[in-house]
Amino acid sequence: MNKKILFLVIVFICLILSILFSLNIGATHINLWVLVSSSAHQALNREVVLSIRAPRVVMGALAGAALGGAGAIMQGLFRNPLADPSLIGVSSGAGLITSFLIVCGIPDLFPPAYGAWSLPLGGMIGGFGATALLYLFARRQGETSISTILLAGVAFSAFCGALTGILVFRANDQALRDITFWTMGSLVGVNWFRVLLVLPFFGISLLCTAGLAQPLNAMLLGEADASLMGFPVERTKQFAMLACAASVGASVSLVGSIGFIGVVVPHLVRLVTGPDYRWVLPGSVIMGAMLLVLSDSLARIVAAPAEVPVGIITAILGAPVFVWLLVRTHKGSSVS
Repeated sequence: MNKKILFLVIVFICLILSILFSLNIGATHINLWVLVSSSAHQALNREVVLSIRAPRVVMGALAGAALGGAGAIMQGLFRNPLADPSLIGVSSGAGLITSFLIVCGIPDLFPPAYGAWSLPLGGMIGGFGATALLYLFARRQGETSISTILLAGVAFSAFCGALTGILVFRANDQALRDITFWTMGSLVGVNWFRVLLVLPFFGISLLCTAGLAQPLNAMLLGEADASLMGFPVERTKQFAMLACAASVGASVSLVGSIGFIGVVVPHLVRLVTGPDYRWVLPGSVIMGAMLLVLSDSLARIVAAPAEVPVGIITAILGAPVFVWLLVRTHKGSSVS
């Protein structure tokens, strides 16, 4: 079997095992046999697995897949292995609007019937709005400057961070706690309603990503060469940014800001598959899902019965790997 295919199969099997492991982890140990058991005394345990743990695991897999795939797309688009989805303003825009809603008080801004929709939809609107603003700012004479998006994204993120800081300064104790918990990332409180809410956005991202592998491969040679080869460079940029805004905006608005997955996962995949995006994209999606599901499982274990925000776990796992990748890259460039 081809090494790349074998790698994808192994990672997919690890994803399935991590999902089963996560379904089995919680304040109460529950054997997954309860899912098929018909006994009456297992009804409560079955309800816990299907209504509490299952949507959390599904959301973790979707968010991890979104972050991993978006990281691979951004690194290909910017031709920079350190690129991250936050560079196009998705995370900062979503964070600003979410912080505004938390500080102002959702019940004061929206009727009770719409309160459940307000936070995720506000975060998505913030992510999409930030990406659209940066795209329009970087577009000149029918072309989009990637370097302008990169620099403007850094400035925009700093500006949003400053506005968020003002909101934090004005927040009461409860709002401050909610904002702090959200910025560290968490899958607590996820239900099937929220999972269904973000599915259309992940569908949009998947449709946009499906045709990006070959254009991103061509763009590794440079935009001019990719254009000469017949690939629509501007359309590729548009689809790439739309895919990242849809998937990352949806996940960030619901589970908060989770770092390192979008940077580290594509690196690890490329170590095995090489730079070919026909393998990097699906590999990053599957490994990103696996890593976030496992991180959420660890978040429920390390301080049980309390839960650690999953963003802390991904940082603890991702930071050493990221440093190792930097050292490895530096040694490789020194040898060459």
